[in-house]
Amino acid sequence: MSSTPASSAGAAVVELLNAKPERTQSGLSLLKVVILCTIASAGIASRLFSVIRFESIIHEFDPWFNFRATKYLVNNDFYSFLNWFDDRTWYPLGRVTGGTLYPGLMVTSGVIFHALKALTLPVDIRNICVMLAPVFSGLTAFTTYLFTCEMKDESAGLLAAAFIGIAPGYISRSVAGSYDNEAIAIFLLMLTFYLWIKALKIGSVFWGALTALFYFYMVAAWGGYVFITNLIPLHVFVLLLMGRFSHRVYVAYSSWYALGTLGSMQIPFVGFLPIRSSEHMAALGVFGLIQLVAFIQYLRAKLPSAEFRIIVTVGALVLAGLGFAAIVGLTFAGVIAPWTGRFYSLWDTEYAKIHIPIIASVSEHQPTAWPSFFFDTQMLVWLFPAGVYLSFQKLRDEHVFVILYGILASYFAGVMVRLMLTLTPIACVAAAIALSSVFDVYLDVHTPEYVPPAKDEEEEYDSDDDADDKPKNPSRFRLKKWVGIYSNYTKMAVVGLFGVYLYMFVLHCTWVTSNAYSSPSVVLASRLPDGSQHIIDDFREAYSWLRKNTAEDAKIMSWWDYGYQIGGMADRTTLVDNNTWNNTHIATVGKAMSSREEVAYPILRQHDVDYILVIFGGLIGYSGDDMNKFLWMVRIAEGIWPDEVKERSFFTPRGEYRVDEQATTTMKNSLMYKMSYYRFTELYGNQPSVDRVRNQRIPPANAPQLNVVEEAFTSENWIVRIYKVKDLDNLGRTHQAAAAFGSGKKRAAAPKKGPRTLRV
Repeated sequence: MSSTPASSAGAAVVELLNAKPERTQSGLSLLKVVILCTIASAGIASRLFSVIRFESIIHEFDPWFNFRATKYLVNNDFYSFLNWFDDRTWYPLGRVTGGTLYPGLMVTSGVIFHALKALTLPVDIRNICVMLAPVFSGLTAFTTYLFTCEMKDESAGLLAAAFIGIAPGYISRSVAGSYDNEAIAIFLLMLTFYLWIKALKIGSVFWGALTALFYFYMVAAWGGYVFITNLIPLHVFVLLLMGRFSHRVYVAYSSWYALGTLGSMQIPFVGFLPIRSSEHMAALGVFGLIQLVAFIQYLRAKLPSAEFRIIVTVGALVLAGLGFAAIVGLTFAGVIAPWTGRFYSLWDTEYAKIHIPIIASVSEHQPTAWPSFFFDTQMLVWLFPAGVYLSFQKLRDEHVFVILYGILASYFAGVMVRLMLTLTPIACVAAAIALSSVFDVYLDVHTPEYVPPAKDEEEEYDSDDDADDKPKNPSRFRLKKWVGIYSNYTKMAVVGLFGVYLYMFVLHCTWVTSNAYSSPSVVLASRLPDGSQHIIDDFREAYSWLRKNTAEDAKIMSWWDYGYQIGGMADRTTLVDNNTWNNTHIATVGKAMSSREEVAYPILRQHDVDYILVIFGGLIGYSGDDMNKFLWMVRIAEGIWPDEVKERSFFTPRGEYRVDEQATTTMKNSLMYKMSYYRFTELYGNQPSVDRVRNQRIPPANAPQLNVVEEAFTSENWIVRIYKVKDLDNLGRTHQAAAAFGSGKKRAAAPKKGPRTLRV
């Protein structure tokens, strides 16, 4: 009689359990590989919602410049890319692109493109850029596994890989189409940290050189490399304070710093910053300190104790004084650059708002709200501190690194929303350590045998039939097989509870990824009154109009948020973009937007502006429009021209930001206000119109009229409005801007079903 499938499977399991140790180990290794591949696949799949729901498209703003730069790289050689001067941005200044970016992302995509092309797999560069972040997220899961294995064991490593694979805090910057530097940076971050721990444990120049190699790759890919530059020296410094100096520490750090610094200086955008900027001085100082400590250890072996103490005391005081004086002197002399505004804002949350409003105006630079921690990490938010606590229990050198990483990342994530990205990996690692420690106890099938009481304790037991089962002494109660933490019931309860937690974690991560992090900014989705989905494609509609209906050398003025998208999709010259390297140029745009038409027009003509693009969400309730960003334009302009632009004049006497009939005269006369609300009341039959973002009524009496610009295009849902700057000989025709337009101009029709409210 043939065996059934169930009996065959059971026999296979019994055979595996009875197999030789080496065969069992091979089977477990294969199982781990399968689990890791499954985790990587799940991580990649969870990042494809945007492609499935919409299409293969680049998201957000910065990725559009990265995509444009990558296309230039694959169509030219590498040295042409490094020497690329882009005259279509920051008009009329231009941008030395090759020397003002981190080329790692573009080079990675270019290498993949040419490798696939060599294998006769002609994949479009756009699809490579769209899928790059999901693919690297799978590699991040693998490197997180390796890193966590160095902290505890392989079971913790598998849990950490699973966490990082679907954690929203990481997915937010690595969904398909999010072609930004962080797409590969977190993989490089975790790989560099793993190699550092290996180098520290072994004390090998080889592992130190590998750490330096991938540190160089990290420097080429993301400005956040400064986090590594300061965390590794801090780790070594704390080990020195703990009296844990060894040849392993010396070899690992010296090899990493020497080779890593030389490598990082090969990136044109970085140059000599590793030896001339304050952000890198900690690494240099620890490098000098560790040389001094090594020399002291050498002297201790060669000199008598009395002479050794004198030499060390005098030498330490002299060297410390000289080092401090040198740093101060070089800083005042300008050789060592001071801390930049971005780093000051990490320590003082009010610094950027007061001194550098352009930094404070970026939404991802705002302090993190408490709900964001739960939103991006869910149950990891309470497992994370438990893992840090368990690291204190053993406190080996690598555990000190986890503690320092966790403390710094927690602080920085609280200061800036964007830095939740650096907290998520260590939160996954620490949470995996905690949960693995719990499972080590409650998944153990072996139960300690019951220890009978000693003779002097027998009187504590009853003589009843169930006396053996119910001892009076509570201290012995826990030794019974069916009670205490070793009880099968307890184990099942704890494991079941954490199973529910893990299930809820997967549901939460999937929901957050699907609903919050998988919608491209250029394609919006809304709901119609009947509940059906409606796609709002105004951005691409407007950029397509610019590309097809304007001259190739047309100059487009907009707020800097949209510069990269205009350059990437419309392929037109812009005055400012998301690089934000020239505050004065951005302030000039802010001044033009916030001034009266007669003041703005000379600015427009001076910069050869042909068209002005503004974003208006008042019709459908799109809150990310320019009127909500308008105060930042005013503040930035006021920082350069405090006598001409005053933020206070845009507020009512009661301190309110109004756009209705109570708005100030300065507000109503500003170019931004006029371009946003021009012809807005016509949609309501010249009745009071409702701004659905600010919940204010715009009466027909306040309908603005334009003199120096004329409407050229308005998208279907009125989100994107484009105005053409009039020539000097057309300024007298002030009443033609609201009339029907000539060839190549589109007048927006009123929505057929009434205004829709956007729910993103």
